[in-house]
Amino acid sequence: MKKIRIGTRNSELALWQANYVRDALVGLHPGLDVELVGILSEGDRTLDIPLHQAGGKGLFLKELESALATGHIDLAVHSMKDVTITLPHGLHIPVVCPREDPRDAFVSNRYDSLDELPPGAVVGTCSLRRQCQIRAGYPHLVLENLRGNVNTRLAKMDSGMYDAIILATAGLIRLGMDSRISQIISPEICLPAVGQGIIGIECREDEVEVNQLIAPLNDNDASIRVAAERQANAALGGGCHAPIAVFSELLDHPGRREMRIRGMVGSIDGSVILRSEKSGPYSRVSSLGTEVANDLLDQGAGNILVALDEGQ
Repeated sequence: MKKIRIGTRNSELALWQANYVRDALVGLHPGLDVELVGILSEGDRTLDIPLHQAGGKGLFLKELESALATGHIDLAVHSMKDVTITLPHGLHIPVVCPREDPRDAFVSNRYDSLDELPPGAVVGTCSLRRQCQIRAGYPHLVLENLRGNVNTRLAKMDSGMYDAIILATAGLIRLGMDSRISQIISPEICLPAVGQGIIGIECREDEVEVNQLIAPLNDNDASIRVAAERQANAALGGGCHAPIAVFSELLDHPGRREMRIRGMVGSIDGSVILRSEKSGPYSRVSSLGTEVANDLLDQGAGNILVALDEGQ
């Protein structure tokens, strides 16, 4: 195969991710011609309403997946936290890249941490996951919707619209903006999103040569972790935009390896936060995500998610 076309959104972070995959492919296969194809997604066009009301993060995938299905592109590069539970028929994500720091970042020009924010301080984020956890821990703060790419969000904060904003640490690091991070937020305060910090490569299942070309890019640890997190999300039936967090860690002990996986489902106002944690040997990683989801459902997570759907 002489040429690969990678579909990407046109945001600076999306282009960074696409270029990362392109460079990795060229490094593996010298002489391979890799073209980036910019595609405007519905999620990038509808920035005036909260993401969960606009239809969720699947809005960032639809046009890319359509271009894949029709053969207009050969690969699509995504942030795994934006990927829907199910994929269109004939498409799959066989490769995920090494995970960057999955935690959330507190960004402010005036304050060094969430703890320093005074009552009534305005914090910007469009994530229901972040909103519910921060409201639970910091009920004196005002959470307001904030959408747009990283530069747009930073510019709005810099203009004085927000006292602080919450962004993904991984995105800021990748864009060389880690100096903007005032505090990396502990998972105990704000559990990360499913797949946060992981880049996924989507392609057609029947394109054998494409699948073979990208296979060496797969990171086994990231693949295991994102599979467990997505398994939990699927069992909860929550989609990408729900107030759900799932975070897995692979822990190495002398002579053995195990996984710890934590899950959270919360009401948007932060009045109810349900948590679950399970650990198990490496041999059980395929079931731990479901165990966490079932524990959360036993605690009443289904009622929270149903109420959210009915309220939209």
